[in-house]
Amino acid sequence: QKHLFSFILCGPPGSGKTTLARIYANAMGADFFELSAVDSGKEDLKLILGEGRTVGKRRSGALAQVLPFADGSSTPRAKLVFVDGIHRFNKAQQDFLLPFVERGDITLIGATTENPSFEVIGALLSRARVFVLNELTEQDMEQIIKRTKLKVPKDARDWLVQLAQGDARQAITVLENTQKLYGTISLESLKETIQSKHLRYDKKGEEHYNT
Repeated sequence: QKHLFSFILCGPPGSGKTTLARIYANAMGADFFELSAVDSGKEDLKLILGEGRTVGKRRSGALAQVLPFADGSSTPRAKLVFVDGIHRFNKAQQDFLLPFVERGDITLIGATTENPSFEVIGALLSRARVFVLNELTEQDMEQIIKRTKLKVPKDARDWLVQLAQGDARQAITVLENTQKLYGTISLESLKETIQSKHLRYDKKGEEHYNT
């Protein structure tokens, strides 16, 4: 069985924390559960842990594709729980996670933009490794923009790199929205997209914090 260990990814927005968690889960062959600490709590964790104890049955519903044995196999799969913004979990919520991490019932990956030494309880922190991600450089951002396969003129690319300030997710979102709204990408269309009233805004989701 492949080794799984809990860890916390600390780094600025858009530096790849969620992507790394998904890559790790896929490489380990684990069932992946993704939660946002902004709008999740104990009930969501109980659902993941409780449902996971019922085995050998095909399930319906949103969690079916990630729960153990959902594919009819007889081999248990590790459960990897990714908590985005783990610093937003209060002490009681973090305490609730602790025994499941200790017993190995779940492998926890936390993502935070804050210093985990101050925002994550000591008992949980001592059972996880901490990896610090640096802000993406301008060269990193240029490579990421090129890999989108979208045609981006140099002046538009340079402007977007400065705007995003190392946040790859923000840069990609602006590019996708510009392509969707205007069909072509230029410096002018990028600026218009930033001001567009047609962009999605969800006060409970990621767009709230981006805005």
